[in-house]
Amino acid sequence: MDEIIFVVKESEEGGFEARALDYSIFTEAEDMESLKEAVKDSVICHFDKKNTPKIIRLHLVKDELITV
Repeated sequence: MDEIIFVVKESEEGGFEARALDYSIFTEAEDMESLKEAVKDSVICHFDKKNTPKIIRLHLVKDELITV
């Protein structure tokens, strides 16, 4: 596998949440730098050494409300 994609959202409680697409991997952290490390650690723990993705892509989703 070459790449794994995570959807990243701001948590309602503060900080960030990251959920992998197509895999049961979820992690959270207080700031973006900590989240990057948590995602990396989670991926390493989830896959065996020969199947670990080479690239981790974080897709940041931001919900904004616009009223008219």
